[in-house]
Formats: sequence, C-alpha cells, structure tokens
Amino acid sequence: MSDKKVELGTELGPLADNERLKRESNFLRGTIEKDLKDRVTGGFTADNFQLIRFHGMYQQDDRDIRAERQKQKLEPLQNVMLRARMPGGIISPEQWLAIDKFATDHTMYGSIRLTTRQTFQFHGVLKPNIKLMHQTLNKIGIDSIATAGDVNRNVLCTTNPVESELHQEAYEWAKKISEHLLPKTRAYAEIWLDGEKVEGHQDEEPILGSNYLPRKFKTTVVIPPQNDVDVHANDLNFVAIADNGKLVGFNVLVGGGLAMTHGDTATYPRKADDLGFVALDKTLDVAAAVVTTQRDWGNRSNRKNAKTKYTLDRVGTDVFKAEVEKRAGITFEAVRPYEFTDRGDRIGWVEGIDGKHHLALFIENGRLLDYPGKPLKSGVAEIAKIHKGDFRMTANQNLIVAGVSKSNKAKIEKIAREYGLIDDGVSEQRKNSMACVAFPTCPLAMAEAERFLPQFVTDVEDILEKHDLEDEHIILRVTGCPNGCGRAMLAEIGLVGKAPGRYNLHLGGNREGTRVPKMFKENITDAQILEEIDTLVGRWATERNDGEGFGDFVIRVGVIAEVIVSKRDFYA
Repeated sequence: MSDKKVELGTELGPLADNERLKRESNFLRGTIEKDLKDRVTGGFTADNFQLIRFHGMYQQDDRDIRAERQKQKLEPLQNVMLRARMPGGIISPEQWLAIDKFATDHTMYGSIRLTTRQTFQFHGVLKPNIKLMHQTLNKIGIDSIATAGDVNRNVLCTTNPVESELHQEAYEWAKKISEHLLPKTRAYAEIWLDGEKVEGHQDEEPILGSNYLPRKFKTTVVIPPQNDVDVHANDLNFVAIADNGKLVGFNVLVGGGLAMTHGDTATYPRKADDLGFVALDKTLDVAAAVVTTQRDWGNRSNRKNAKTKYTLDRVGTDVFKAEVEKRAGITFEAVRPYEFTDRGDRIGWVEGIDGKHHLALFIENGRLLDYPGKPLKSGVAEIAKIHKGDFRMTANQNLIVAGVSKSNKAKIEKIAREYGLIDDGVSEQRKNSMACVAFPTCPLAMAEAERFLPQFVTDVEDILEKHDLEDEHIILRVTGCPNGCGRAMLAEIGLVGKAPGRYNLHLGGNREGTRVPKMFKENITDAQILEEIDTLVGRWATERNDGEGFGDFVIRVGVIAEVIVSKRDFYA
C-alpha cells in the first residue's frame, strides 16, 4: 500500500452506500438466486437491484405504460436489459443466428440493439427468461460478465477491416486486456450457469479488489487515424503504434470521460491525458497498474466524483503516472507521434489488403428490428445463413459484414438491398448522427433520444439543403440524460436531455473527436434548437474556410469559446 493511498484515503469522507453493498455481497453473489425464485415481483430487490449490473444487466421497466399500470394497482412491468461482453465487437454468423432467435422468442421487443460500447443488448427480458438467456449465450461462447457495474467494462477496438493484419493484432490485445481485467469471482457461473460451488473455494480479486472499483471503468484499443471508439470518452486507451504495418506498442491515454450531473459544477466531461509509450510486452502490466491505482485512489465517498478523470484532477496527472510506472515496473517512453483524422464508419463496401471484401451497414441508432417494409433484423439473419466470415459491431452502432469472398459478395449485397440494409439515399448527415436508447426503457432518461433522432436529423438535413450544404455533415449526437452514453459531449452539436422535450445545446466539438463542446443554450425545445442551427449553418455556408468543419467554425468566429480539458474551461 503506497503512502499516497493512505494520504488520499483519509481526505474523502464517509464511504458511499455502494461500498457497503459491494463489501457485503460475497463477491457479487448477494441473494440474487433467492430473488430469481420470487415470482411475486418481476424485479430484483434491495442490493440485488445494483448487484445484477456486475453480471451485465440493468433492471428497467417500460415507462410508456408505467402510469397506466399504476392506475391498475400493478407494479411497473419489470424486466432486464442485458449487455453482452464482446471485446472488439466481433461475432460469428452462428452466434448471430442464436442471439437473433433469442431476441425473437424471449424478449418483449424482439429487437437486437447495437450499442456505443461495440456490443449488442437484449431489451425487455422478463424474470422467467433471465437464466435461459445467460445459458443460451454460454452455449455459443458469449457472456455478460462485467459489462456494467464498478468494473472494467467491454473493451473496444477500432473496427478496421482494411488493414487486416494490424487490426487482428490490436483485436487480440483487446481480448487479452478484457480477460486480464475481468472479475475472478465464480458468482456468474454459480448463479446463471448452475456452476458447481467448490467446497472451501476462496474468491480473490487481485486486480479489482474485494470492493471492486470506485466507479465504472472503460477501456479501448484504437488504431489511428480512425478514432471510431472515441478515446476521450474512456478511462484507459491503448493507441496502437505500428512500424511497417506491425504493432510495436501503445501510447497510453488515461482519464477521459463524458458523464456529468446537471447543476453540479463539480462534474464535467474531460479529455484523456497522454502518459507515454509502452512496449507490447508491458501492456497487461500497465493496464493492471492503471486499474489498481484508480482502485486505491479513486473517490469512494462521492460516486459523482469517483471516475478516473476526477482522480487525475485531484492528485495530478504526473503523480498518477508515477504511481502507474511504479506498479507496472516500467518507465513510459515519450509519446510516439499519431494523429486522428476521422471517427465515422466507412459505410458500404471496402476491400482489405488481404483481398477480402467488407460491407459496413448503416443501422440507425443501432436498432435491428423488422420495421414495416424494412425487415432489418431478418435481413441480417439471412446474411448470417450464408456468410463465411464474421460480423463486426462498431462503436458507432453500425454492423460490418467482414471477410466476404469475391464469390459471395453479390449474394450478400442482394440480400442487404432486399431487406433494406443498404439504402443509397441515406445522407452523410444521418450517417454521422447518433443517439442513446433513452425512453421508454432507460430509467435515467430525462428526454427522448433514440425515438427523437430520426425526425430531428431530417429537419437538420432540410436546413443543410436550404443553405446548399446537402453534401456536408455535422457530427450530431443526442443523449437523454447527462450520463454520456450517446457521447454527445464529443460532438460538433451535442444535445443533452434536461426534461421531456427540452435539451441543453452544446457546440464546438470537432470531427476528429479530440475536443469537448461547450454549452451554448440551456433547457430549450427542439424547435428552438433548430432555429439556432439554421442561423449558424447559414453563417457556416457563407463564412467558413475551405474544408472547415462546423465545430471548428463556431469556435473560430467566436460563437463559442474553445473547451479542451478542465472543469474551469468547461464552465467558464
């Protein structure tokens, strides 16, 4: 135990109740098994409501029908959302067909939701089907361990099918990091998979600790120049550095995060800091050192200030870096040069250096469902029946049909067009817009996001066309609350839900994802937001420099002050 840990631990006040909950949980078991057998309620009670998150689930209810059920003296329609653990977002066609069948047969909504965490979610799973869900996933080699809760969550990896060899190396490291940082408790296997309870077995958590982390922790592996994983939204990032196409090591970035709380200026979005370069053979040591430093130094008194970004601001990046070096037994080398130029997915066909073809499908909001005249979910299932490669879920909520042979390309394109998965009329603006789930299932949502976005994008498209900019785009993101799932705080235009029909409007991010936007107008309606966008896009059309993005423009002309990292900058 370091002296710094003792010094910091005495200054932060009494522990939050979540610390008691984790300490008393018997390594995340709680009384979940008992709750599962209780059919009086459709939900989980007491501490188990929180503990199931460590097993990859959130308890939710359908907020659209909550009031009606209350009138009928019924409890809310309790169900769970499950987020799978898929490091790097790669899934086989066989696995896809199995999750498609489960979504159809055993969920309330019948959909598969691709998420900004580069994985899929089931929504609307009722209590009698929860154990079946985990066992179905286990049979096909998938689990949901540590995709929520105070642990390291699903590890993202840049989806780069073109440079196949480099991507494969980076993907393998994403898997290694994920496995290295997983909880070691047998609770998941015992509860969901009927795993044998080993007599005398003593659970240990050498990296996460018996009380796990102070707060959620997010990790990525990214291959420049693509920043599709949005490194500055994450606690720990490994930026791949290649030499002659071969991975030689990583630049390590720590302390990014987007969540904040309305009205609390002690919370704020923050960019990640570069700590330096590390050779490949020290990657896992550095990952563990960053996690254990945050484990020991993070704020366990105030969960709103418990993320790694606040630890760095409290102790100083240099102090944090020195502790990581000490724990990992390394000295960071100087940061190797790298540059991010883009973060969108390359929708359509691309050919890799290995001669394989890859089809990136735009999935609006990541929601795969059979819509009238557009049976997207069935279309992906039909592709899975003949596809010999794999599928790659992206952090932008899209899906790549990867590793397609030349002989199979025409068949897959035919299916994709027949089922509405390819739409040549989709604008660049729509491809570069994104939203979190929000209503009706997310309990944190203050305003619409997923259901709001399609029409709002249409309205923005009309504004761009009005100003002769129909071929242009603005990075546009909407979140239903300030928790950050839709990554609005790295957008050129970011809408953060404040109340039903009202949002805070943030401007000034950039296309590369390396700048946090700043609040421009607070608590305004969508109609007012569109008026502001119309005015600003009109100016952008006539006053911009060649190739200047919207976010860069609004800062250059003084519409918004530049925001880079700190609380002071964000609230100035």
